[in-house]
Amino acid sequence: MSTDYLSGRIINPKPIDERTSLTDLVDSVFEAYNAARLREACHLFALKMLEDDVTIGVSLTGALTPAGIGISCLIPLMERGFIDWIVSTGANLYHDTHFAIGHEMHRGQHAISDVVLREQGVVRIYDVFFDFKVLLSTDEFYREVIAAPEFQREMGTAEFHYRIGRYLAERQKVLGAGRKSLLAAAFDYEVPVFTSSPGDSSIGMNVAAMSLDGNGLRLDVARDVNETAAIVLGAKRSGGKSAVFIVGGGSPKNFMLQTEPQIQEVLGINEKGHDYFLQVTDARPDTGGLSGATPAEAVSWGKVDPDRLPDAVVCYVDATVALPILAAYAIANHAPRQPRRLYSHLPQLLGALIEEYKSRKK
Repeated sequence: MSTDYLSGRIINPKPIDERTSLTDLVDSVFEAYNAARLREACHLFALKMLEDDVTIGVSLTGALTPAGIGISCLIPLMERGFIDWIVSTGANLYHDTHFAIGHEMHRGQHAISDVVLREQGVVRIYDVFFDFKVLLSTDEFYREVIAAPEFQREMGTAEFHYRIGRYLAERQKVLGAGRKSLLAAAFDYEVPVFTSSPGDSSIGMNVAAMSLDGNGLRLDVARDVNETAAIVLGAKRSGGKSAVFIVGGGSPKNFMLQTEPQIQEVLGINEKGHDYFLQVTDARPDTGGLSGATPAEAVSWGKVDPDRLPDAVVCYVDATVALPILAAYAIANHAPRQPRRLYSHLPQLLGALIEEYKSRKK
């Protein structure tokens, strides 16, 4: 008896040999379970999300930059125009700074006494080890930079990170060690980088400490909410699409997805939701937390266009495993795109959002 349920490709993977490429592995060996979801993710990213009319936002949680993911994956994607804007935890950006100012992270062991590490002046992030002095030096860097006249006012986190990125890019050039900083690359390619909780990291802690000494820097989170919504609205109003690539979950995931409720629910602007949804996570949906919430659930909030649910993939895979595979697959199977350089367009995009909001109110 014929049935559409048996219309899928017959499982008959190619045997792996010395000539097997990563593309072969993904396309011909990742047949089922989370391997199949990772295959679907690679295809969604490389074949649909990277079309020229799609604006791609990436959210980052988890200790990715200390593990080298910024250097190995995110910077190469940015260099090829595959990332247009970012929402990250402050911690990822703080640890990213270590690489730009000449500090080192080391492979370590997760099964070791933390009391001994503390006595030896070693800090660990699971199995990543580094000298405690790295923290002190990075804190000193931020305090020195934040003291500059250009920081003595209120600004959004995109502007703050752009200005920090310029210092990091210059420091990299002096050290001559190549491009190692995500923030420096974001400066070079004008990729806006937002932090959803700017006080929740060592960067925010140093900003708070400097305020006690009269420093004038204030981070404007309301501006961040409106600028991120303006990026998404601008993508749609230009006749294009909006894609979200969520690495992990947490506050950056919500901050990226809430752009659509901000546009529709709060500002009253007619819109339908993001067009593409890709998430790599180890969080479960049944606990009710945002980190594990599915794209189908996001439809009820207006975050995802219900007509685009077939173009939504969730991979339940460790990001440090999935992201290198996704990045390598995309780089091997899609030509570089022209960088959008959205940072320089933020004033124009925000102006267009404000104009449409005010016209709706009338």
